[in-house]
Amino acid sequence: MYAYTTLTELLGLTFEKVEIPGSKDEIIFHAKGGRKFLMYHEQDCCEAVSIEDIAGDLDDLVHAPIIRAEERTQDDPNADESGTWTFYEFATQKGSVTIRWYGSSNGYYGESVSLSEVGR
Repeated sequence: MYAYTTLTELLGLTFEKVEIPGSKDEIIFHAKGGRKFLMYHEQDCCEAVSIEDIAGDLDDLVHAPIIRAEERTQDDPNADESGTWTFYEFATQKGSVTIRWYGSSNGYYGESVSLSEVGR
């Protein structure tokens, strides 16, 4: 288990690399100075949470300080049992990127996304 952090921790940081390794269930932000942040969902029974779409170019988040980091959620009215979109918008002077996650479950399990600092 990782130590959770908040989006505000990313404000002012400059990323050297942003990557989605293999599957679409996590994204890693590599900051200058060796700090590393993981955005993910700890999967449990009867749920699925993954990155559904990325609007913008992840390269816009590299080599420029993060000036905005925001989270918004929206329920999916057409979900079989429970569905939630979570939008993460990050901006630098180069541009902005919105990462859209989608989570579905039977309504008992969580559909949220976590952010943890995993390296320094």
